[in-house]
Amino acid sequence: MAVGWRVWCVPAVAALALALLFVACRFPSASAFRRKEMVLSEKVSQLMDWTSKRAVIRMNGDKFRRFVKGSPKNYSVIVMFTALEPHRQCLVCRQADEEFHILANSWRYSNAFTNKIFFAMVDFDDGSDVFQMLNMNSAPTFMNFPAKGKPKQSDTYELQVRGFSAEQIARWIADRTDVNIRIIRPANYAGPLMLGLLLAVIGGLVYLRRSNLDFLFNKTGWAFAALCFVLAMTSGQMWNHIRGPPYAHKNPHTGQVNYIHGSSQAQFVAETHIVLLFNGAVTLGIVLLCEAITSHMDIGKRKLMCAVGIVLVVVFFSWMLSVFKSKYHGYPYSLSDYAEHLKKSANGYLSVLGSVLFK
Repeated sequence: MAVGWRVWCVPAVAALALALLFVACRFPSASAFRRKEMVLSEKVSQLMDWTSKRAVIRMNGDKFRRFVKGSPKNYSVIVMFTALEPHRQCLVCRQADEEFHILANSWRYSNAFTNKIFFAMVDFDDGSDVFQMLNMNSAPTFMNFPAKGKPKQSDTYELQVRGFSAEQIARWIADRTDVNIRIIRPANYAGPLMLGLLLAVIGGLVYLRRSNLDFLFNKTGWAFAALCFVLAMTSGQMWNHIRGPPYAHKNPHTGQVNYIHGSSQAQFVAETHIVLLFNGAVTLGIVLLCEAITSHMDIGKRKLMCAVGIVLVVVFFSWMLSVFKSKYHGYPYSLSDYAEHLKKSANGYLSVLGSVLFK
């Protein structure tokens, strides 16, 4: 009888031990919860202390793995991966760093500031292992590391499309974290001073020429001003002002600098200047051709103006087409492509017309 009791007792004790082990693994003890809360509290306290000193926390590999990738974590971290050392020659990184600090300071001094989100920066020379861990080969790059789960594709900021202005990054953060940041920029008196100087110059000219204000009705002057405005707008200056794109892009591997963006959905500031130059040269060529026809100058000068005008129009317009061809692939920019495009369009129109007439 004693042997039978032992036979039943041993499996029962083993089953009870397994059940207790399963419960202990499935539901951590109160001490484990307290330890986890203490670790989380220490991490948040340390991040808050760093943020009180600098809005953007500079991290190396160890800090990144502990405070950004490691758990427990109940906060999001917006990280800028950059290369600010002078020997890296990353001009865009410095410009993006300025905007990122404006964004972080706007959040730090906001009335809605909480420990829900922090801003950090990893420089390549301080944390090259982090770049390797994330398979990252370009800078600057902005990423959101959420409080729960791993970063998704949408947690990587589309720098080439949106630009790196603080306002654009703040909108992206609002989409990813539901944290709205009102950008507060430092006072910049350059704009008002330049406007005041311009008004003073105009006012001084009007005062000096108060007895003869015919220059205000000069058609050539107003036409030149209007032309400058049109060239600036058609080249994309307003898009640059809204999106804040980088001036150019430097490939970190080859060192090659790209001044023309390869996508039709974005552009660089340098690209705007190039298009402005091309449009201005083509316009100047058209003006010279018109002057060569309508002016009463010597025939030799008129021929020279005509030749220069033709060269300007042909050369710079062809360069303009090459720029757009690199951005809008598949469009018939060459003469043969254009003829083929017209042929296909004509065949399409004829087929539609035939189906309607002989239906």
